[in-house]
Amino acid sequence: MVELKTDTSIDAMRESGRVVARALSAVRRAAAVGVTLRDLDEVAHQVLKDAGATSPFLHYHPSFAPVPFPATLCTSVNDAVVHGVPDGYRLRDGDLLSVDFGAVLDGWAGDSAISFIVGTPRPEDVRLIETAEHALDAGIAAAVVGNRIGDIAHAIGTVCRTAGYGILEGFGGHGIGRTMHEDPGVPNEGRPGSGMPLRHGMVLAIEPMLLAGGKDFFHTAPDGWTLRTDDGSRAAHAEHTVAITHAGPRVLTAL
Repeated sequence: MVELKTDTSIDAMRESGRVVARALSAVRRAAAVGVTLRDLDEVAHQVLKDAGATSPFLHYHPSFAPVPFPATLCTSVNDAVVHGVPDGYRLRDGDLLSVDFGAVLDGWAGDSAISFIVGTPRPEDVRLIETAEHALDAGIAAAVVGNRIGDIAHAIGTVCRTAGYGILEGFGGHGIGRTMHEDPGVPNEGRPGSGMPLRHGMVLAIEPMLLAGGKDFFHTAPDGWTLRTDDGSRAAHAEHTVAITHAGPRVLTAL
C-alpha cells in the first residue's frame, strides 16, 4: 500500500534528508588515498549522532541477506555496485567509490547515494558517474503529478542504454517514509505510461545503478551483501529522495 504524505510530513522528511546530505558531504571530504572504508563509516555515524538521528541501514536484515547489515554506510568500490560493507580496505588512487546512506529523524527516513573518484580520475569513470547523475536528473524530472512510475523508469533507462551502460538487474528505487523501503518499487527501466499513477504526496527514492561493461548481470560477494559486476567492470550509483508535489518534484536529500 502506498502512503501519501502530507505537506507537513514532507517538510519533516526534508529535515532527515538534510542529515543524509550532510553525512554524504562529510564522507566525500574525508575520502582520500589511505583512508579505510571503516573510517568513512565512523564519519557518517558521527553525523547521525550529532543530529540526534538513527540509521535505517545498521542491523537491517532483508530476506536475501545471511546476516544483518553491520554498518551505517554502504561503501561500494570499483566493480561493487551497491551494498558494499565498510571494512579495513584502504582507498587507492583512482578508486571509484559509491556511497549510500540513510537517516531516520523524528520517525521519518531519508536515503541518498553519490559516486566519486578518489584521487586521480580516469575519463571513462568520470563519464560513467556523470551519466548516472544525468539518469537521476532525468528520473526526477519525470516524477510529476499525472505521470506514472513507468515514465520515471523509462527516463532513467533511456539515459543509461543510450550511453551503452548496463543496469543492475532486478534492483531499483522504492517508496520511502516512516520506513526506508515502502511501496511502490521504482524500476530503472520500463515503458512510458505504464505502472502506478504519480500523485501529490508520494515520496520516492530514485536510484539509477549503472554498470560500465554494458551487461546487467552481477553476483553477490562472500560477505553476503556486496553486489559486484560479473565482468569486473566498474559501476556507479546515484540517488535522491524525492517528493512528488503539485509544484513539481521536490528533492529532499540535497544540501
